[in-house]
Amino acid sequence: MGTYGSLRRKAAATAAAAGALALVVGCSGSDDSVTGGGKKDGKVTITMGLYGVMGLKETGLLEQYEKENPDVDIKAEIAGDEQTYYTALQTRLAAGNGLKDIQGIEIGRAKEITETQSDKFADFAGMAGTDHFLPWKESQISTADGKVLGLGTDIGPMAVCYRKDYFEKAGLPTDREEVGKLWEGDWTKYVEVGRTFKKDFKGDKVAFTDSASGLFNAMVYGYPEQYYDDKGDLIYDKNPAVKEAWSLASDAAEEGLTAKLRQFQPGWDPGLANGTFATAVCPAWMLSHISEKAGEANKGKWDVARAPKGANWGGSFLGVIEKSPVKEEAKKLVAWLTAPEQQAHIFKEIGNIPSSEEALENADVKNAESEYFDNAPIGRIFGAAAQEIPDKQVLGRKDGTIKDTFSQGLALVEQGTSRDEAWKTTTERIEKAVG
Repeated sequence: MGTYGSLRRKAAATAAAAGALALVVGCSGSDDSVTGGGKKDGKVTITMGLYGVMGLKETGLLEQYEKENPDVDIKAEIAGDEQTYYTALQTRLAAGNGLKDIQGIEIGRAKEITETQSDKFADFAGMAGTDHFLPWKESQISTADGKVLGLGTDIGPMAVCYRKDYFEKAGLPTDREEVGKLWEGDWTKYVEVGRTFKKDFKGDKVAFTDSASGLFNAMVYGYPEQYYDDKGDLIYDKNPAVKEAWSLASDAAEEGLTAKLRQFQPGWDPGLANGTFATAVCPAWMLSHISEKAGEANKGKWDVARAPKGANWGGSFLGVIEKSPVKEEAKKLVAWLTAPEQQAHIFKEIGNIPSSEEALENADVKNAESEYFDNAPIGRIFGAAAQEIPDKQVLGRKDGTIKDTFSQGLALVEQGTSRDEAWKTTTERIEKAVG
């Protein structure tokens, strides 16, 4: 799996560079056309707005499509930070200009798009060759009247990434199967392992896990309902699943089990490189980031074990703008990019787990291993985790905002604020943000 490791590193570097360019372009106001794409002299130009490492450009798929369709020219801009990307997308949707023909949509934004922007996106319902997705994945981007506003790329089944060398220094098992059994079925057991780790670790100070918010997210996303019920009403402040996750994550924070490093926030990448924590709750798409930022010096020290319980954290869609001058060509491209073969290719190269049921059964997916993570059988681990994701996945209009606010609240606990005061601050911020 050497190609897997090298392309992940190339992917992350490419995304970072392209993301910086995209943000400059997005802020400059230079892109004031409806979508930027069009037809001229027999050539079709399709523009794409993406974020993070979605794998479409990084694994060569866009280039492959252009070779197979020489009359098509694809121009993709990639923002490194999804929050910045989505803020810009909202602004452009409201203004009706500056949009790309194809726009990436993160799962936490899907409900807001389907409820407030359905007229801005093309409908994929009934399109030939698009009946291979996990049923719950398609439902997340569908409107109440049956429109399907995008096609799924990846999903985020959960595992736990851990440092084998650190577990050995704490007298804990290092074999991935044995490690998974330590906390099987219960996140409380994961925290218990953390207490043992803190007590018995021999060496310089190392935290058991990166952040309380990572644990919180993993727990919450294991339930069909998180912040909203299926009627669209907010339930975050009374949902037992949220309160349970808050309580256990606060325990970890108050007992000094975390490195106080929120994932993808300043300090987390150096924490990976310097080995300041022993575990991180990791959806499949996070492995490429960990391997890139932890670097070659830590190759083989990281491994992957089953998470205590199944959950889905993250995943994306590709939507097409309704007024795109190349709408049909863009829809055709999206269908090709999200087809089982292409999803399997992305997984093989950078590890993003397919949202296609057919792709999940692909031999290259099921038998995949990660060289960086000591040849962990990630196809088997994440494939099994994908089967444990609840069939019902209730999304809400401001899911992404609420998740971010809870992460900020748990950071307060890590910094010494009482859990009750931090909860009060968090709920007040959510009420203000969601209106």
